[in-house]
Amino acid sequence: MSSTPPPSSQQAGGRFGLTEEQDDIARMVRAFADDEIAPHAIDWDEREHFPREVLVQAAGLGLGAIYTREEHGGSGMSRMDAALIFEALATGCPTVSAHLSIHNMATWMVDAFGSDELRARYIPRLAAMNLLGAYCLTEPGAGSDASSLQARATYDAAADEYVLSGVKQFISGAGAAGMYVVMARTGEPGSGPRGITAFVVDDGTPGLSFGKHERKMGWRAQPTAQLLLDDVRVPAANRLGDEGTGFRIAMAGLDGGRINIGACSLGGAQSALEKSVQYTREREQFGAPIAELQSVQFTLADMATDLEAARALLWRAAAALDAGHPSKTRLCAMAKRTATDLGFDIADRALQLHGGYGYLTEYGIEKLVRDLRVHRILEGTNEVMRLIVARDPLGTGA
Repeated sequence: MSSTPPPSSQQAGGRFGLTEEQDDIARMVRAFADDEIAPHAIDWDEREHFPREVLVQAAGLGLGAIYTREEHGGSGMSRMDAALIFEALATGCPTVSAHLSIHNMATWMVDAFGSDELRARYIPRLAAMNLLGAYCLTEPGAGSDASSLQARATYDAAADEYVLSGVKQFISGAGAAGMYVVMARTGEPGSGPRGITAFVVDDGTPGLSFGKHERKMGWRAQPTAQLLLDDVRVPAANRLGDEGTGFRIAMAGLDGGRINIGACSLGGAQSALEKSVQYTREREQFGAPIAELQSVQFTLADMATDLEAARALLWRAAAALDAGHPSKTRLCAMAKRTATDLGFDIADRALQLHGGYGYLTEYGIEKLVRDLRVHRILEGTNEVMRLIVARDPLGTGA
């Protein structure tokens, strides 16, 4: 599935490097974004409305479990397909696309690391998006240093249950999701990444509650809040993988999550570029469209070039992830940093090209700037991405 091609590529019959099937599905996803998401994005942002009904529609296109196996209703597609899909969706609204990305990451974790019973119980509902998934790693005191998380999971052998206590921070979909993948410490304090275990926690479980909805600069069309765990009892059967493997599961999920959020930045940047081309053709100053000014042409050229460069790196990283190549984590970090930095920069340049009109809500540019800004922070800050990349040339880690 390809992200939506820019108008020139559409006229040429698709983008270089994509299969015919990817190109066809990309056009379908872009059409869905154009028809069902883009016309409402500003309104959803202003009202802080979470468009759950649109997510269910997207599930009807096979987007509820994109890279989950087909056995229980997943679409069985590749990470490359997923990246292309999230880019296409993000042209309509990066917030909606990003939430779908998080849902898919949680769904994949259940499919990849859950028991057959867990997969049969959850995947069909997650694929249909009758049940929404959320991912819970970050804590108030454990952001970039996720291995230092403090949420506890104590095993009760008599009941064959784990008792979870702690607080999770910045949880997208908190209060709206029906299933939460929660990382908690089963090892001793100070045990680091080897003491973390992953669990599936159902909404409505006694002791599970949520903090107030956060008021945010962007991503206003999806709820974000703390997840509060107060002696929440979870059956041992709801554990993903073995005890102590949760950090590895979390990091495996983040490789794909970084590709996905980079793709969402590309989609937002693509929308910003398209809006800028249209605006500069229509806006006249000094007796002619401003698109005829060389300075404007140079800006548009740089925006288009940066977008294609970021897209090429993202596709390379997605291919490495699909192939299980040893460089996949490094390439995913490179791609995430590049796509989110350049995506935000392209949106900011689009606002500058629009002048004062870009600052107005109705043009949709300022929303893109606000939405794309957080992509440089989540799924690992871009400073952390640089640390990951630096391990290879410095020889300081895998």
